[in-house]
Amino acid sequence: MNKKNKKGLIIVNTGDGKGKTTAALGTAFRALGYDYKVCMVQFIKGSWNYGELDAAKKFSDNFELIPMGEGFTWNTKDKERDTMVAQRTWELCKEKILSGKYKIVVLDEINIALRYNYLDVHDVMNFLKKKPQDLHVILTGRNAPPEIIEIADLVTEMKEIKHPFKSGVKAQKGIEY
Repeated sequence: MNKKNKKGLIIVNTGDGKGKTTAALGTAFRALGYDYKVCMVQFIKGSWNYGELDAAKKFSDNFELIPMGEGFTWNTKDKERDTMVAQRTWELCKEKILSGKYKIVVLDEINIALRYNYLDVHDVMNFLKKKPQDLHVILTGRNAPPEIIEIADLVTEMKEIKHPFKSGVKAQKGIEY
């Protein structure tokens, strides 16, 4: 097998288990160790207070975290508004991807926006095929579309085996948020 030296990867973290965003943050943390610049744009999270927001501030020279969402679609119940928010978020993602400023751009929960057709999967797919060659892009969220999985270089599926929420344990600081 003849291996290429380097290539910016399209990475997908999907599945019904916990850990998709956490894995992306772990990759971001590793990249920060090499003094790489990382941007994470969040499609769902917005005005909540969660740990990665405060952690990102500690790495603000190299890590930009931009929450753009307004909450989960089952909370908003306004498809038109959710579509508008997702499209506005995607426009910012494209800017960040093309900026030449980052080594990694994380599109957190974009798969949710694709699943609910807030974004056109073919537009996203075609844009990602033309991303800068040395840029890594990580897409997170359940139900990654087959078209995205097809163009990805690395796909990991998180599978739920057991979750404390199902036995009545609430989401906990530092673990779920």
